[in-house]
Formats: sequence, structure tokens, C-alpha cells
Amino acid sequence: MTQVDNLRASATALGPWPGSDPAEATRIIRGEFGDPHLPFLPELPDRGVGSDAVGRTGSLLVDLAIDVQPHGWRLVDRPGKDAQRARSALSTDINILADIAGSEDVSATEFKIQLLGPMSLAANLHLHNGERALLDYGARRDIAESLAAGVAGHLSRIATAVPGCRLVVQVDEPDIASVMAGTIPTASGYRTLRSISGEEVTGMWRVVIDALKTAGVTETVVSVPEIEAPIDRILASGADGIAVPLRALTTRQWEQLAAAVEDGKRVWAGALSTSDPQAQLPRTAEVVESIWKPWRQLGLPASGLSGLRVTPSTGLADFKPSTAKAVLTKLTHVADGLDQLAQG
Repeated sequence: MTQVDNLRASATALGPWPGSDPAEATRIIRGEFGDPHLPFLPELPDRGVGSDAVGRTGSLLVDLAIDVQPHGWRLVDRPGKDAQRARSALSTDINILADIAGSEDVSATEFKIQLLGPMSLAANLHLHNGERALLDYGARRDIAESLAAGVAGHLSRIATAVPGCRLVVQVDEPDIASVMAGTIPTASGYRTLRSISGEEVTGMWRVVIDALKTAGVTETVVSVPEIEAPIDRILASGADGIAVPLRALTTRQWEQLAAAVEDGKRVWAGALSTSDPQAQLPRTAEVVESIWKPWRQLGLPASGLSGLRVTPSTGLADFKPSTAKAVLTKLTHVADGLDQLAQG
């Protein structure tokens, strides 16, 4: 556990944020998340096409062009207007980040961006014939390599906006369970695509993660839903940690997380349930206990809690901005509670 001995428990969120004003979102996030917490570049899907996760990450691809067709984003011969909208929105967000971060008296020392991972990207990009790119091994490989080629330039722009910050990248794989189980439907809907092997998934992640590390990223985590979360595959890919909701983890998954912690990996604990945006937020002590109880049962030392990052269980795009801000505040209180336990 030497890697996390000098850390404090911290809070972050997964990226999606309500509304369509990137300046307001960035000010709120940076206002709530000073050190040791982790501010991030918000994703604002309410802005429409190009600000969705597929379009935003797809705009970073090198030598692969995308555009929106009736069935969704498709690989095309040359970039269309929707891809340009995606690039323009992302550029605007980075410029706004630079302005706001540059005006701060004291800035956070870390900053996070989110990318859609190569497997979920392949599941949501379509080929010329309308089938998902996930169907074709060559397309899957090209997407992973294209994304790996595109991250350096993107990270360079982020680094310029927040000079001196340690950069953290969250690789989102929301569709990974379906990809590996073979339950994603074909274009016709009459059958499903073949399952993708764990070995290939690990290899595709490694392509992207290696590129992120080469570009100077200090921490890379893979974010997945808890159902059938392939924790072993994530750890084998070279990721520094895993982001996963806690609410339905199995005993086996908790044991895998414990082994990861003991191996010096980071766990981003999706401890604050966001399944009902209208519900009242739970008491801080309840959220702290939802982490501390299984932690203690697994025999992990209290001191190891200092290495945790706490997050909501999902993105916050469906929340009211005021409630989303309250979620960030609650997460910082949870992190403080974990720190108190860690210090005994």
C-alpha cells in the first residue's frame, strides 16, 4: 500500500452534467472540488449532437471520420457537420476551462477528463453497411489504435489549459458487460453480435492506456457498471484503478477490489446512489458506513481508505444543477469521513 500512504480520500464525479452552459458547470465543479478532490471537464449532453459521449470521444479519432446517420454515429469517408460540432464544443469547453482556471487564486493540482473506451465506442459506431463496428475485428482494432493516436493532442490542449496539473483519465466502458456477453443486437435486431473475448478486451484497453501513459497521464482508471464488472480484465490492462458503483457488487467482486487495493491500485467507489434524481441525498454517515462495513469485513486496514476516491454511482446529467452541486458537496463530506477513519 505504499502508493497510497500519503494520500487523502478524495471526491470526484463521472463527467455528465446537467444544462448546456459549460462556464457555469466548470465554475461549480472547480468551486466544490479543490485539493484533495478531483475537478473534471464536464460533459453536457443537453447541448445535443456532438456533446454526447460517442460524438465527443469520436471527434478525437485520427484518420477515422464520423458523422450522424439515422441509426446513430457512423464511420464515414470524410468528417461531416456533426463531427465538426463535436470538435467545436470540445474546443469551447477547453478554452473556458483555461479562462476559469487561469483566474483562480489557488487551483487544484489534479484534473480529470473522460473518454469513451474503445469497446463501447466500437459498440456505438456503425459501419457503412449499418452494422456496429463491434462486429468486425479489424474495425475494433482500428478504433482502439485511432483513439490511442488521438489522445496525445487532446491531453496537450488540456495541459495547456491547466498548466502544472497532474492529469487523470477515466476510460468509460458502459457497454462492456453486453460486449463480453454477446447480447448487443445486430442492425436487424433479429440476432446478437458475437461475444468479445476477455483477452481481446484487455488488449484493446492496453493499447489506449499505454498511449495515455506515454502522453504523461498520472492515473488512468476504467469505469464500468457493477453488473458483471470485469475487474480482473481491467487490472490486467495496466490501468491504475477501477471506477465502479458499489450498490450491487458481489462478494467475489469485493474480494477482487480488496486484492487490487492490496496491490496498490486505486478504487473509485461509486458510493452515492443516483438512481433517483428526485430523492433526498442520504446522510453522510450512511454513505461512509456503506464503504467501511465491507472494507472492514474484508480485513483491509482503515489506513487504506485514504487511497479511495468516492463518486456518484452514475453521471449527473439528469439532475437539476442545484442538486448536482449538492451531490458534489456530499461527496466531499464522505471523503472527509473516510479520512477520519483512515487516521484512526
